[in-house]
Amino acid sequence: MTVRRPGSKRCFVMLTAASLVLASCGSDGDPVASPNATTEPTAATTAKSDDTGDTGTTDPTETAANEPRSGTGGELVIALATQPAAIDPINAPSVVEGNVANQMFDSLIWINDDGEIEPALAESWTVSDDGNVYTFTLRQGVTFHNGEEFNADAVKFTWEAGKNPENAYFDQFELASDVRVVDSYTIEIEAPEPNALFLVQVGQWPMLPPEYYTEVGFEGFAKAPVGTGAFKLVEWVQGDRIVLERFDDYWREGYPLLDRVVFRPITESSTRAAAIRTGDVDIVNRLSPTDAISLDGAPGVELVEYSNNRVYYIAFNNLTSGVGQPTENVLVRQAMNYAVDKQGIIDALFEGKGAVPTALLVSGDVGYDDAVEPYAYDPQKAKDLLAEAGFGDGFSIGMACPSDAYTNFSEVCEAVAAQLGEVGINAQLDVMESGSFWDLESTKQLPPMFGDSWSANSNEPSAYDRLFGALGGDDASYSSWSDPMIDDLLAKVLTTLDDTARAQVFTDIQLQLHDDPPFIYLYQPITIEATSDRVVDYRPRNAEDFVLWYSSVTG
Repeated sequence: MTVRRPGSKRCFVMLTAASLVLASCGSDGDPVASPNATTEPTAATTAKSDDTGDTGTTDPTETAANEPRSGTGGELVIALATQPAAIDPINAPSVVEGNVANQMFDSLIWINDDGEIEPALAESWTVSDDGNVYTFTLRQGVTFHNGEEFNADAVKFTWEAGKNPENAYFDQFELASDVRVVDSYTIEIEAPEPNALFLVQVGQWPMLPPEYYTEVGFEGFAKAPVGTGAFKLVEWVQGDRIVLERFDDYWREGYPLLDRVVFRPITESSTRAAAIRTGDVDIVNRLSPTDAISLDGAPGVELVEYSNNRVYYIAFNNLTSGVGQPTENVLVRQAMNYAVDKQGIIDALFEGKGAVPTALLVSGDVGYDDAVEPYAYDPQKAKDLLAEAGFGDGFSIGMACPSDAYTNFSEVCEAVAAQLGEVGINAQLDVMESGSFWDLESTKQLPPMFGDSWSANSNEPSAYDRLFGALGGDDASYSSWSDPMIDDLLAKVLTTLDDTARAQVFTDIQLQLHDDPPFIYLYQPITIEATSDRVVDYRPRNAEDFVLWYSSVTG
């Protein structure tokens, strides 16, 4: 099998590359005209080429600082594993939608492929002596796709609009206690107290155009988002395609290299594999191992394999539907972890490509303690713990999973439900469409147990975001769990400025999540993607996110 691994390196002291991404959408099947639309999109064409292109590990940020690569132009077609529910960057519910939004929006900083912070819409910044105020000097001459000027007023507006509770990720904007315009190109962002991760948290707010957003409102912006990014939206046909075109006034001179990017939702892994084999698409992700093996040796196709810093789990809900349920008992939650054969699931459904996690932190995360052992598969111990907790006769409980979000995940949830049944727990599984699932998750209306996952890049702020997003209680849109001890530890991460001491806090979190589990920890997968050999410099990171301003195609 020809396998090409991503060029990005792990960097544990730097910061996350994933943008904040989330939103709502128009009606199914209706084309959504963008205010940026300038041409009528054509059907996707992806002619093959004998030229394999450059798939080396050259850092694209080096060329960004100098001259762009030659061979610009062309169209790149990417298959999406789910039907996007939203593509504006404050409401998109998953990394799939986020990867569309990433191409259209910029933030004050960006994290390069080595995990290092670089200036983006902010050229520089300083921090006050007390560590509370960050002063950003903004890049001049930047415009939004609709021609609006990017300036300090846009940053302040983004903060004000972003913390609207209508947004799925409003909590990311509430991190700042104040945002003050100093002059047209200087902005101060204040933290309520010194915060070790504040720069990356607020530095990655996606910038919004004040005039356009005010004109179209929350719902209008969700249907036709406008940013300062390398590509602008020209068409969104629900269920069929999302078409982005090159933004000629992009602030990175000479970029993007592509003329057009077309995203096509193809929810079946086997159909995605067939589409790249026939040349209908250029990139497919979230392939099942079986479908990846089927592409081994296929003409013009290369496989990309990497360890994914995504933890799959069955979550317990102690905020709403799980109140008063047996899962409030720690012994019951421990029993469920012993009842599920995680390695068996990995072997049967993923050809052994994955690892069993010990908690919501994984190897490579700061503070990770590899001495902590994952829960073994031990049905008898599960039964003993249930009996000790007073549930020796078992019980019934509701459980939900998204049907089309993740590779083989419906089968995973079915296996989990069956194995819980073997120890006397009747998990009443409801497999639902992912958009509906995430709508219910964000409003905390899912059953007492549900399956999902959370991804993060290999760095400290990203690990924190994963933890807070899944465990932040009512303060986090997609959280279903609240634990005062976890709350205290998460707060301690932000206020502990010493790196070594802060790493120990993450270790303490890992131990707490293992001993008092808010999840059934399932697996950390190996991700396999496939690209056409005409694709140059496509580099997915280990959270499955990517940017395309430096990518290109040959032929």
